[in-house]
Amino acid sequence: MMTLLAGVRRGARGVVWYLKGVLGEDAYEKYVAHHASECETDAEVGGHAEHPLLTEREFWRDQTDRQDKNPQGRCC
Repeated sequence: MMTLLAGVRRGARGVVWYLKGVLGEDAYEKYVAHHASECETDAEVGGHAEHPLLTEREFWRDQTDRQDKNPQGRCC
């Protein structure tokens, strides 16, 4: 019984992960990971990051503004 429940949970987590990726909800997490890797690269060569890490709210505001300025194929 416990193995079946664990399998259902694992499957549900997989579906949630997939939907977040398709809908773009994981964009901020990807941005943070990219920013962290760029900062590490800059630190190795003695430089500084071009811009500080945006908060999640700032990130989504910037994302929305960029989409409004450069509309591409989307539903709305």
